Amino acid sequence: MKKVAVIMGSDSDFPVVKNALTELKKYGVPFECRVMSAHRTPAAAAEFAASAKDNGFGVIICAAGMAAHLAGVIAGNTTLPVIGIPIKSSFEGLDALLATVQMPSGIPVATVAVNGAKNAAVLAIEMLALSDEGLAAQLEAAKREMVEGVMAKDKALQEQIAAL
Repeated sequence: MKKVAVIMGSDSDFPVVKNALTELKKYGVPFECRVMSAHRTPAAAAEFAASAKDNGFGVIICAAGMAAHLAGVIAGNTTLPVIGIPIKSSFEGLDALLATVQMPSGIPVATVAVNGAKNAAVLAIEMLALSDEGLAAQLEAAKREMVEGVMAKDKALQEQIAAL
């Protein structure tokens, strides 16, 4: 199975990023988590991205706040899919969201919601599941559980309404 790289611009992003790591572990997806900066360690970030495919990675998740150029720097140096997590640090995360989602043509970054680390992990898992039947089956089971959970909540609500 391909690994997922999870890169954060600062260790202060870890409280958000750990939600992605928890989800990846839940599905048994191997990952590496690193701190790299688009601005303070640009050469290291570019080298990591350029060698990621050869090092067994299939998807790269990047979390950054404020200027949030990390996902773009990574995407510009790899052909692997890159998922950006804008981190809420200033302006309610709007600056990070716009910096992550507004990429030039040919350098796409899939972007999740501000602080949307769990969805970034699920999206990475979905990408890997395109060529992994085991992961695909796990995702299908998780979707069924979500449906069953919502249906159970609706049933309980209907019972409360009927009792009014």
